[in-house]
Amino acid sequence: MRKSQRGVTVLGWIILLTPVAVVGYAAIRLIPLYLNYFRVVKVLEQTAAESRDQSGLDVASIRNSIEKRFNVEYVDNPTAKEIDIHREGDDWVAVAKYEEEAPLFGNISLLVDFDKQVALK
Repeated sequence: MRKSQRGVTVLGWIILLTPVAVVGYAAIRLIPLYLNYFRVVKVLEQTAAESRDQSGLDVASIRNSIEKRFNVEYVDNPTAKEIDIHREGDDWVAVAKYEEEAPLFGNISLLVDFDKQVALK
């Protein structure tokens, strides 16, 4: 009498683990992009906290503060010049809206849109 096979074959494991490996590799490629985004958010929030104590804000002083913090935090993308700073009512608003691309393999890439808006006093 023959016993029936139990478990998963090697081919079954390969088919099962391939999507898991692709998703894991994509996550590894995306982690640096999100770490950079979190540094951008941190800089904008620190600038907003600093601006609450100051009066007479203007675009140049806000941009200068952001640029100094970007240098300390090693933020390369976006640059301080790419941050949109404008007035909405009585408050200043800093908007970091940018895209980053993470190459996956071959000619396949992941494109991620980041958008953060912070109100400055």
